[in-house]
Formats: sequence, C-alpha cells, structure tokens
Amino acid sequence: MAEDLFTDMSERTEIVRFRRIPSNGIHLHVAEAGPVEGPLVFLLHGFPEFWYSWRGQIAPLSARGFHVVAPDQRGYNLSDKPKGVPSYDLDQLSADIIGLADHFGRETFAVVGHDWGASVGWWLASRRPQRVQRLAALNAPHPAVWVDAMRNNPAQKRKSSYVRLFQIPYLPEFLIGLNRANALSTGFRDCVRADAFADDDLKEYRKAWRQPGALTAMIHYYRALLRKPLPPAERCRVSPPALIIWGKQDAYALPELAEASLRICDNGRIVWMDRSTHWVHHDEPDRVAKLLSDFLTQRA
Repeated sequence: MAEDLFTDMSERTEIVRFRRIPSNGIHLHVAEAGPVEGPLVFLLHGFPEFWYSWRGQIAPLSARGFHVVAPDQRGYNLSDKPKGVPSYDLDQLSADIIGLADHFGRETFAVVGHDWGASVGWWLASRRPQRVQRLAALNAPHPAVWVDAMRNNPAQKRKSSYVRLFQIPYLPEFLIGLNRANALSTGFRDCVRADAFADDDLKEYRKAWRQPGALTAMIHYYRALLRKPLPPAERCRVSPPALIIWGKQDAYALPELAEASLRICDNGRIVWMDRSTHWVHHDEPDRVAKLLSDFLTQRA
C-alpha cells in the first residue's frame, strides 16, 4: 500500500500517520506528518490523485515544523463516497476541510491545493477568508475564472472538452475504468520528470481508482461544478495572501487563467515554472516544496 512507502522517513521527518476522521457528516482518510502543535497546513490533491499526490512535499513541510494533513478528498481512495452529484458541490468540499480544522481545534489554517484541491482552496479563501491564513494554488484557477473561461474562451473550451464529456451520465466512468483505468494513467505521461510516476506509483493509483464508487465520485466533481451558479469572478475576492504556482506547459488550462485569478487577489503573486506541466509538483518536487515552505513561513 501507499502507506507502506511512508512508514520510515526518519532521515527527514517523523513517521507519517494515517487515520479516518469524521467531518461534515462523512469520514475522511488522512495522512498526517509533523508536530501536532505546529501550524496546520492542508495539502489538497486534485483529479485523479489522492493524498499520495504530495509524496514530494510532505516530508519537507513537516520537517519545517508544520502539522501537515493530506486528506483523500471525499469520493477518493479510502474516504467516504456519498451518493449523488450535489454531494460534490464546492460548498460541501469546503465544509469537509473546515470540519477537519475543527477536529484539530484550529480556527485558522493554510491551504495548498493542486487542480481540484486548488479549486477547493480558492473557494475557501473566497467564502471563508477568516479561516484561511494563506493559500497556495498549483495549476488551477479560481473556479469562477475556470467556468467562465470554459464557456467563453475558445482555446480553453478546447482544453476543457473532457469536462463536457464528463457531464454524460454513466458513460465517462465506464470508459475511464477500462483496461485498469489506462486512460487515467496515460494522463500523467506529459510529466517532464521521467521517474515522476514510476510503476510502483501507478500501482498505488490503480488501487485507489478501484475503490468501489471512486470513479463516479471523482467525475461528480465536474458534474457538480457546471450545475453550480457561480458569481462573476470579480465578486469572489481573495483576501488571504495567495501564491499561484503554474507550470506553463499545462495541457488543460491556459496561463491567462492564472493571471485572471491573480487579479481577484488582494495580496498575491505568481511563480511561473516554464518547463513544468499540469503536474508541477511532480515535475519539480523539490522546488515546489521550497516555494511552499518559504511562502508558508512568511510573516503577514
């Protein structure tokens, strides 16, 4: 199991701990590392990953003294998979993280997210800014920016064609589940670091994708997003300090979406990764870990 790969990290940090935690009416499986009294930072994965997405960043961040919590978001891997598209609305996804913070007795926390995890982080920073100390978003724009671009920007429409396919009932999960979910694993192939997704890593991903109900739940994120009436981006101001890390070779999102997201931030900046793809934290794991550590330890 992926857990077994993290049972001994003694040279860099303490052992990673795993448990299921009740939150927002469900149970979430989480990986934890670092001192429980340290500043709380959530690492939120995207599609089609799970907590293991952060294998290059958990140890460096926990070694800096952070209490690192990397959940399997609802519907993924070993977390609960509630039925129905409305269960995957952004408000529900955000409430899951608030519930985890409440479980740990923390009023405020930092959020680092990639892809869908960043979408949840953006939404939290817009809707619950009093809870979010800092936000780092990796290769995902604010959801309001993303939906607007998918509807009105021809280039982004092409890049997001898979999102329209995902709106069809039943068929998408059937197709991506064929041949040991080969369609999902091939999505990692544009990663520029050759060993980023080794055979052993892909075995762990396939185990997660085989969890009952996982494929449908993962696609429900996209179905719920396009059903949600989102306000215009300019009405989604982000007041917590924000860092956008963006791999310019992203096959799924235009760099201008990062710039549009920056415009709604009161205090934000972009770090461009010229050679990196959508999988920026896998392409350059050490650089991303340092950027995150430096950002999270800055004084306000």
